[in-house]
Amino acid sequence: MTKTVERVQTGVRLEKRLLKVLKGTAEHLDISLGDLLEGISLHCLENKPPFSADTLKKIEQLKQVYDLDLDAADSHNLRESAPDQ
Repeated sequence: MTKTVERVQTGVRLEKRLLKVLKGTAEHLDISLGDLLEGISLHCLENKPPFSADTLKKIEQLKQVYDLDLDAADSHNLRESAPDQ
């Protein structure tokens, strides 16, 4: 059953390499970045894994391409670098 929703534009800040991996994952799945984030969020809110084994393999490849060395353990221990002067 299709449900109608109201979407809003938001300006979120994300770690640069993480965003590249997310965009690459969305492109691989042929969906928008917003649809990917909605799907991840809805799955996580129900404690369900959001990705198939094949998609996880692609994500690992994208993490290597974009040198993303962060994992879930890092999620609450990130600090922003000083802005370029």
